[in-house]
Amino acid sequence: MQLDPQTQKTIDTWLSGNYDEKTKSTIQQLIDEQASTELTDSFYKSLEFGTGGLRGIMGVGSNRINKYTIGTATQGLSNYLLKKYPSEKICVAIAHDSRNNSDVFANITADVFSANGIKVYFFTALRPTPELSFAIRELDCKSGVMLTASHNPKEYNGYKAYGPDGGQFTSPDDQMVMDEVAAIQSIDEVKFQRNEANIEMIGDEIDQKYLNQITALSVSPDAISRQKNLKIVYSPIHGTGITLVPPALAQFGFTNVTVVEEQSKPDGNFPTVVYPNPEEKEALTLALKKAEEIDADLVLATDPDADRVGIAVKNTDGNFVLLNGNQTGSLLVNYVLTAWQEKGKLTGNEYVVSTIVTTPLIKAIADEKGVEYFDTLTGFKWIGKVMTELLGKKQFVVGGEESYGYLVGDLVRDKDAVISCAFIAEMTAFYKDKGSSLYEAMIEMYVKYGMYKEDLVSITKKGKTGAEEIKAMMEKFRNNPPATLGGSAVVTLKDYELNKETDINAGTSKKLGFPKSDVLQFITADGSIISARPSGTEPKIKFYCSVNEPLASASDFKATEQKLNDKIKTIMNDLQA
Repeated sequence: MQLDPQTQKTIDTWLSGNYDEKTKSTIQQLIDEQASTELTDSFYKSLEFGTGGLRGIMGVGSNRINKYTIGTATQGLSNYLLKKYPSEKICVAIAHDSRNNSDVFANITADVFSANGIKVYFFTALRPTPELSFAIRELDCKSGVMLTASHNPKEYNGYKAYGPDGGQFTSPDDQMVMDEVAAIQSIDEVKFQRNEANIEMIGDEIDQKYLNQITALSVSPDAISRQKNLKIVYSPIHGTGITLVPPALAQFGFTNVTVVEEQSKPDGNFPTVVYPNPEEKEALTLALKKAEEIDADLVLATDPDADRVGIAVKNTDGNFVLLNGNQTGSLLVNYVLTAWQEKGKLTGNEYVVSTIVTTPLIKAIADEKGVEYFDTLTGFKWIGKVMTELLGKKQFVVGGEESYGYLVGDLVRDKDAVISCAFIAEMTAFYKDKGSSLYEAMIEMYVKYGMYKEDLVSITKKGKTGAEEIKAMMEKFRNNPPATLGGSAVVTLKDYELNKETDINAGTSKKLGFPKSDVLQFITADGSIISARPSGTEPKIKFYCSVNEPLASASDFKATEQKLNDKIKTIMNDLQA
């Protein structure tokens, strides 16, 4: 069996180094079985911080999530913190989700921090990611870690690292942490010996502060009081949402919440779903069944770490349909800004943030309301960065991204499904109080601003070979961009890797002004926007497509929707030609 020299060197290091016998015997078994593909994928590189921190398949190896990669990451983060704050008391917060081994990895993280003399606030039990972000700011921490792989399959786990603002690390600090991790030459440099004196357990008191501050954000409590019996079905999909979403809904004033019993218990095997992702219709099967049984007004489902939420509502034919992340995000922005406007709260100092692959409808809404709009790269850490930079200067109201992550208010610096569930329920009550369903409110939004339709195609390419294939696909699009898409000429090419926007007709270019990111965007003459982007957290390349056209009246909705769907299909076929 012939392996790449660097891969073989790393394997040899693990076999001869200070690793436990179970790890070594597992590696030896793979060698004996000549499992070259698995050995290569497990050892050909070290896991790196991407847009979502450290994330990967659990198992042995430098490219897997295990005690040693978690320990090395935490030692590197500790070294970074000790250098950055040499004369200050350093505190960190740690939380974990319901995934298999998340609690084990959380304790290993606490071991290493505490062994480095860093004070650890450790949640007594599983908690949502956004509460960890809240706790960092509330407890004046310098950093925090959430053990989660978000909505990935059960084989995955991960490690989200946060800065003192409660947001995930961005440039230059993310690179500084990566450099410290990379500088660790031996597992012997990692301090695994736990120091109990440096660990303080936290829980209920943070929960209540968080819930109280969420409730204070409510804009339409009077509408809720009149619609408190709104029928809501909620599923945590075996995750952390069960700890805080039902209490948040109750504290907002909703009295008729039905939890999907089969999915209410936290379980890292996610036994009732193929994929614990609220973006997938299959994950909401049980919730939709329950909704039909009780004739619900709203279906809510959160992912395992409760930072994303998917929703379903009844359409004009009385059938439950899932809204995509762009639809929900647009509705939420439109509702919050409208409610603020009605209450006279818009002063001209407010702003909204979204990402370059999220629907342009959000900007259209913000523009019409006279609210400043900011664009960021993909990943909520960039939205959080804008919020931190503008703290004390302007007021963040609402924002979000197409991947089902939203935020209302500035309590946290990450997407927050707890806050979002409460506000989506409030939004539903607000429109019901005016005699409208959420679906009808969406159509009216399209009549006012134009109908926007988006779709996302993800192509999975696993392992080292897959990573090389994704790179080749991006090079092909970069070197030979399509001339037309969906029958419309490509007039603008935005290359975020090269920081360049090119006007194809004029043959001129200008800088984009974003941090470097491997994203290509094609804009056509008719206003369609098509983006190609390798995922930072999964072995996928993603193609985003946004098309739009005016909607004259609600009666034209179905025909216009079909027309836009057909256009998206043509564009996606053109991309793969």
